[in-house]
Amino acid sequence: MKHVKKSVLLWYSPREMYDLVTGIESYPRFLPWCSTAEIVEQHDEGVTARLGLHYMGVSHAFTTRNTHVPGESVVVQLVDGPFSLLDGTWLFRALGGAEGVPASACKIDFDLRYAFSSKALEAVVSPVFDRVANTFVDSFVKRAEAVYGRR
Repeated sequence: MKHVKKSVLLWYSPREMYDLVTGIESYPRFLPWCSTAEIVEQHDEGVTARLGLHYMGVSHAFTTRNTHVPGESVVVQLVDGPFSLLDGTWLFRALGGAEGVPASACKIDFDLRYAFSSKALEAVVSPVFDRVANTFVDSFVKRAEAVYGRR
């Protein structure tokens, strides 16, 4: 099993960052490895989404069920794909802001655990997905700058 854990402090609100993470259909515009992104189903607590991965000649798709707490968290759980395990959590914590005043900064904690369903898939997909997973948070930071402006 692989484990990626990252934290970052940003001058964007928790809601702004949450909106970027839950804006799944825009992923192909800013995640270089993401060839397709679609909402398969909307449910009361979030969405089920399917992402197409295409990077360095490797193509695979996977589906996750994402549970949302608006402005606070996104929990990602595997439905299907080349993994035997894919569990992730995004936490968005407000920094600063007086009572009744929205926070203008946040701390993001990203935690992802994954394993592949076979040794053959691991040999082919792991080098690609390892790189994707390790640059995921950085990609969202760059997206925030593009969407909300540099702060």
